[in-house]
Amino acid sequence: MAGSLKLKIDNEALAEEFFEDSLLLGIVMPVKDYQFSWQLNQLLGFNFRVNNDFEIELKKKQRKYFFSIYEYAVPSITLTHYLYNNQFDGEYLLPEFKHLDFLWLIKGDLPNAEELKELMQAIRSLPGVQLVTEMTNEKIKNKQHLIF
Repeated sequence: MAGSLKLKIDNEALAEEFFEDSLLLGIVMPVKDYQFSWQLNQLLGFNFRVNNDFEIELKKKQRKYFFSIYEYAVPSITLTHYLYNNQFDGEYLLPEFKHLDFLWLIKGDLPNAEELKELMQAIRSLPGVQLVTEMTNEKIKNKQHLIF
């Protein structure tokens, strides 16, 4: 009888691949996710929609926590924006960033430095936005929580 083969998921490699050609913004804006996405759609002409297929479920303390993800794919180019809610019922998707309300992942043909600066300034212009910051992958301990 042949020996049993165990397959192991390499979370580091998975995270590296997922975050290839991506950048992440952290946003402090204490409003509901649907209100924030609506404001962004109005301001930027985006079409953020909640994507229930991508909802992230974390199990902690014998409970389940659900983090919604809004998605907007830019027409005619390979660029998708994902807006994550960082908080659900007192738990955090990225516990190392409890001060952040939202995480904005941009994947694909990334904006250049000037376009990114303009996007961040536009987000900051929304009433209630207290912080918009670019986040580096090295500082994120729980990257795997963002993978859908």
